[in-house]
Amino acid sequence: MSHFPLHTLDTAPDAAKPLLEHSQQLYGGMIPNLHAVMAEAPPLLEAYQRLNEIFDRTSLDLIERNIVWLAINYENGCTYCMGAHTAIAHMAGLTDADIEALRSGTPLTEAKHESLRSFAAHMVEKRGWADEAQLEALLSAGYTPQTALDVVLAIGMKTLSNYTNHIAHTPLDNAFTQYAWEK
Repeated sequence: MSHFPLHTLDTAPDAAKPLLEHSQQLYGGMIPNLHAVMAEAPPLLEAYQRLNEIFDRTSLDLIERNIVWLAINYENGCTYCMGAHTAIAHMAGLTDADIEALRSGTPLTEAKHESLRSFAAHMVEKRGWADEAQLEALLSAGYTPQTALDVVLAIGMKTLSNYTNHIAHTPLDNAFTQYAWEK
C-alpha cells in the first residue's frame, strides 16, 4: 500500500494545481508520476520545478546537464529518475554508448565528459566532501569552479526527486517504461 497518491488536477491540493498544469504543458499533456506524487506537498513540487528551471541556466550545456543528472540518479539508485532521465537524455542527443555507460556507472569515452560524470558521482558518494584530486581532475579537463558548484545545485535538485521516489516507490510512467532500470 502506498501512502503517496498520484495526484491529478482534480485530486491535487489547490496550491499544487497550477504547478501540475505547468508540468502538463511542459510534458506534452502528461503529468509525470514524480510530479503527481510531489503534488501532495506543493512547496516540494514548486522547489523541484524552480530548481530545474534554474539548473537550465548553469554553465553546463544540455548534454552535460544530462550527464550530471544520470550520474546522480545512478549513485542514488533511483529507478524512476534513471528511467525518466534516460528518455530525456535520448531527446537531448546523448549517444547510446554514453547513456549505457551512465546507466551502468562506467566511464564515458570522452575524457572531458568523464571528468564531469566522475565528479558528480564522487560528490554524491562522499556527500560533498570531494577529494582534492577529484576537483583537480574536473578543473584540468577544462571545467571551472562554477561547474563544481553547478553540480552541487544538481545534487540538491536530484535529492528532492530521488528521495521522493525512494519513499513513494513512484511507478515509472508508461512513456518511460522502455527505459526501466535497476541498479
